[in-house]
Amino acid sequence: MKKARNDNIKKYAKICSKIKIILTDVDGVLTDGGMYYSDKGEVMKKFNTRDGMAIELLKHDIKTVLVSKEKSRIAIKRAQKIKASDIFIGVTKKESLLPLICKKYAVNPDEIAYIGDDINDLEIMKLVGFSATPNDGVGKVKSIADYICKKKGGDGAFREFADLIISSRVP
Repeated sequence: MKKARNDNIKKYAKICSKIKIILTDVDGVLTDGGMYYSDKGEVMKKFNTRDGMAIELLKHDIKTVLVSKEKSRIAIKRAQKIKASDIFIGVTKKESLLPLICKKYAVNPDEIAYIGDDINDLEIMKLVGFSATPNDGVGKVKSIADYICKKKGGDGAFREFADLIISSRVP
């Protein structure tokens, strides 16, 4: 798929109208990528409330699934709080989840959107119907993303992506 331009939202309407699931990375998308540690391990992550509201807005038509390389209890708690459809943690090869997601939710890869920010997101981004990255995503991810958010990770990038998909479905 050719890289789309952010300035022409109408271009996304056809792609977005098919989306049934959004997969999202956690660190660097739903958070700013910062991890706070104490001598007991990971203790804090900052999430954006607007991203949580996006998941609420999507619930009527689109499922949201969180995917993280980290084995974070904090990410699990956040997924529960915002009532995400599912969460997968400790996933080093995110693309390996695609067959499971497709089977579990009875969808095809082109009905899935993915937003990620780093090199471990590259392969799954190549396999889904619509991909995005926060504005502060790494260069390689930006070079293949269908959409580059104006917002940074942890600053509402997921909300921006969700709003784009939702608005494309409104006649």
